[in-house]
Amino acid sequence: MELAILYDVLIIFGLSLLVGLLFNRIRIPPMIGFIVAGVIAGPYVLSLIRSPAQVELLAEIGIILLLFSIGLEFSFRQLWEIKGLVLKGGAIQVALASALTIAIALVAGRAWNEAVLLGFVVSLSSTAVVLKVLHDRGELDSPHGKLALGILIFQDLIAIPMMMAIPFLAQAGEGPGDPLYLILVKDLVLGVVLIAAAKWVMPWLLFQVARTRSSELFLLFVISVCFGVAWLASFAGLSLAMGALLAGLLISESEFSHQAVSRIVPFRDIFTAFFFVSIGMLLDVGYFLDHIGLVLLFLAILLLLKFLTTAAAPAILGYQMRTIILAGIALAQIGEFSFIITRSAIGFGILSHEAYQVFLIVALATMALTPFLIASGPSFAGYICSHAFFQRLFPARCQWVARDERVSRSGHLVIIGYGVNGKNLARAAKMGGISYAIIDMNPDSVRQASGQGEPIIYGDATTEGVLDHAGIDTARIAVVAINDPVATRRIVGLCRLKNPGIFLIARTRYLIEVPVLRDIGADEVIPEEFETSVEIFTRVLQAYGVSGDSIDCLIRDIRADSYQALRSTATPPLGTGLDIPGMEVREVTIGEGSPIADKTLGDLLLKKRYGVTVLAVRRNGALIPHPDGTCAMGSGDIAILTGTTEKIEESLHLFAAPP
Repeated sequence: MELAILYDVLIIFGLSLLVGLLFNRIRIPPMIGFIVAGVIAGPYVLSLIRSPAQVELLAEIGIILLLFSIGLEFSFRQLWEIKGLVLKGGAIQVALASALTIAIALVAGRAWNEAVLLGFVVSLSSTAVVLKVLHDRGELDSPHGKLALGILIFQDLIAIPMMMAIPFLAQAGEGPGDPLYLILVKDLVLGVVLIAAAKWVMPWLLFQVARTRSSELFLLFVISVCFGVAWLASFAGLSLAMGALLAGLLISESEFSHQAVSRIVPFRDIFTAFFFVSIGMLLDVGYFLDHIGLVLLFLAILLLLKFLTTAAAPAILGYQMRTIILAGIALAQIGEFSFIITRSAIGFGILSHEAYQVFLIVALATMALTPFLIASGPSFAGYICSHAFFQRLFPARCQWVARDERVSRSGHLVIIGYGVNGKNLARAAKMGGISYAIIDMNPDSVRQASGQGEPIIYGDATTEGVLDHAGIDTARIAVVAINDPVATRRIVGLCRLKNPGIFLIARTRYLIEVPVLRDIGADEVIPEEFETSVEIFTRVLQAYGVSGDSIDCLIRDIRADSYQALRSTATPPLGTGLDIPGMEVREVTIGEGSPIADKTLGDLLLKKRYGVTVLAVRRNGALIPHPDGTCAMGSGDIAILTGTTEKIEESLHLFAAPP
C-alpha cells in the first residue's frame, strides 16, 4: 500500500508519454495530452489511479512551481513599461469577452459572482498552445502573431488581479472565509511587506547565498522562498498559487532571477504534468455523453464569442481584415490560467459541479482544436477578403485605406512590408534615386512613415486591389519582405499574375521555403536562415585564419549554386593552404565607355597581356561562370578577376569609365 503513489506516478508518466507522442504526431501540444492521460486514468474511465489525494498534492506542488516560474520571468519594472499594443489590444479583448460572458451567464440565471468568475475564465487564452503553434508555423513575427502575443501578455498580467478577486467573490456569494475588510487589510499588509522585501531584503539574501557558490544551497533557498511566501499568502486569504506568483515577482527584481529560473524549470515541468493530469481526472466522461448536445452548443457559443471579442481589438485599432480574422482565430480558446482560477473557485464554493464539468470539456475541446483552426485561418481570411459581399460591406478593411491617387508611375520598385528590411530598402532606393511605393498593414507604421513623407499605402497586399493601387502592373521590381509565410506565397503569386514580367524578390525565414516560392513565381528568394549560416561560417573561418578571398569565393559559389552547396558534403575544406601569397580575387564594375566595354574576352586577351583571369561575370543579377572568349563585356557588368595584386591594379584602367 505504501508503494501506491509510485504505481500512480508510473501510470501517469507512462500514459502521458504515450498520449503525448501520439498528439505530437498530429501537432497538438503535450499539455493537452497530459489532460487526456488524466481522463483515461481517472475514476470516470479506467480508474487506474489508486491514491488520487496524493496525486492532487503533487498537482498542487506543480501549480505552485508553475506560477512561481511565471513570476520569476516578470518584474515590476516590466509591468510598469507595458503599453501600446499590449495595453490597448489586451484591454479591449479582456473587457469585451468578460462583459459579454457575464451578460450571458446572468441571462441564463447564474449567480452574479459565478457569472463574474465565468467572465474571468472565458476572457483568457492559452499562451502555451498559441505561441507553440504560431512558432511552428513561423508566424510569431507576422502582424497577427505580434498582436496575439501582445494580447496574451496582457491576459497573463490581468490574471493576477483576477486570482486575487476570488476570495471577494466567495464572500459576495456567502462562501467561507473572513470578512471582506479583514481580507483587504491582510492583502494590503502582504503587498507592503513583499514590495519592501523585493527592494531591500531579497537581493541581499540572494547575494549571500550565491557567495557560497553552492548550487544546492541556492536551489534550497529559492524553493524555500517559493513555498514560504505561498504559505504566508494563504493567511491573507489568497490561494497558494497566487502566493507562489508573488514569490516569483519578489525574486524577479534581483540579478539572480535567471539563475533561479534555470534551477526551477526541471522541477516545474515534472510537477506541472501532474497538475494537468489531475485536471483530466476530474472530467466526468459520463456527464459529457449524457449532455453532449449542451456541450456542443456551449462549445460553438464560446468559439464564436472568443473569435468576435478578440477580433474586435485589431478592428478597433485599425488593422486590416486578414489580421483581424487571423488574430481572432488564434485566441479562440481557453487558457491555462483559467484552469487555475476555476480550481481555486471550486475550493471557495463559487462554481457548481455541473458548471465545472461543462467548463472542463469545452476548455479541453477549444485547446485541442486550436492547431487546426489556426491552420485553416489563412484560407478563411482569403475567402472573406475576396468575397464581393464583404468587400462591399467592409471596403476599407478588405481593400485599402490609402492616398487618394493611384500610383501612376512605371518602372518603379514596390516594397511590400515596412519592417527593418523594408525601411533599409526604401532608404537605399531614395539614395539611389529610384522611384518606389511601399505597402504595409500596420496602421502605426503607416501613420509614422506617412508623416515622414514616405510613399506608403496602408492595406493588405494579399488582395489584388492593394497591389493595383501600388501600380504592380507597371512596376519593374517587387520585394516581399514580410514575416508571414502564408501571406508571402499569396503575394508572390498575385504579383506574378498581375505582372508576368516583373522581377520578384522574396524574403523568407527558412531555406525550405526557397523552392516553394520559386515555383510560385519568385525570381530570387533570400532565406534568413541561409544568410545567417553564411555569416556564422564566415566568422568561424575568419577566426581560423582563412583568407578573406577564399571566404568570398566560397560564399559566391554557394549563392551561385542556388544555395545547394550549403547542403553538400562534397565541398572541400578550406584552410590556410588556399591563401596564396600575392594572389587576389576582386570584383570590378565595367564603366560606361570604358576600353573594355562591348568587347569580347577573346579580343582583350587579358591573361596574356595583363596577367589577370576573368573567373565569372555577373550581369543583371545572374552569374556567368567560366566565360569563354566569345563572352562580350557590357557596361554595368561585374567582372570577377583573379591574379596578383599588382597585375589587377595595373589592369583597372581598362574597366573604368573615361573621366
